[in-house]
Amino acid sequence: MTGILNISKVKKMKVILLAGGYGTRLSELTGDVPKPMVPIGDLPIIMHIMDLYSRHGFSDFIIAAGYKSDYIKAFFSKLSITKSDYTIDLATGDITIHKSSPLDWKVTIVDTGLNTMTGGRLKRLKEYIAGESFMMTYGDGIANVNINDVIDLHHRQSKLLTMTAVRPPARFGELIIEDDQVVKFEEKPQLHDGWINGGFFVCENSVLDYISGDNEMFEREPMEKLCRALEITAYKHNGYWQCMDSKKDYDKLNELWNTGSAPWLE
Repeated sequence: MTGILNISKVKKMKVILLAGGYGTRLSELTGDVPKPMVPIGDLPIIMHIMDLYSRHGFSDFIIAAGYKSDYIKAFFSKLSITKSDYTIDLATGDITIHKSSPLDWKVTIVDTGLNTMTGGRLKRLKEYIAGESFMMTYGDGIANVNINDVIDLHHRQSKLLTMTAVRPPARFGELIIEDDQVVKFEEKPQLHDGWINGGFFVCENSVLDYISGDNEMFEREPMEKLCRALEITAYKHNGYWQCMDSKKDYDKLNELWNTGSAPWLE
């Protein structure tokens, strides 16, 4: 069974975005807004992530909110109105849409708790997934990963979980030394060893059975158990990937966007 043979089915898959954390490592920007709502250009980063999925044919999103969930709910409740022409009856509050928003997305926002861990947030969405396979990613990382290729690998390998593995740029320059002689220096090259979790998961519904409750991080006990059961496939992404963990990351992403060279649109 391949992703190509089942393309009509996978196009119906829901996309879960984990967007409930405090964003403490970006505290200078997350005091007033949750981290996924921090803007890249004139749109929050979560919209850029959702656009990536939309460009691959997926438009049914579930946002697992927590910290400042009201902010996320207010943004999306207003989004269709602000992108449409409409008439409002100020006496009754009735709104008539004349020109609909160009976005055909369906967005479900669920408050999964203020202090719930990533695994717990997924577990709390069980009723919204209704026994189906689903995709999942974080609300603060962007890439030019080919979502359909990840799904195709997931179907070919027939594992419970497929995760995108990335090799991000090193934080510091890399020295290549031979016999005490520096023979090569690269300023912040891409790491050639040591793959890390880049998000962009494809999950069978039974993955939820590996999560015990609110206090579990998905990346720890559940993934460790899945790994021991040999139920994880890695899709190796060698293209662009960036997590917005710091003000420096935020500035770099905005610089790329503002100069028209955003690699996640490639």
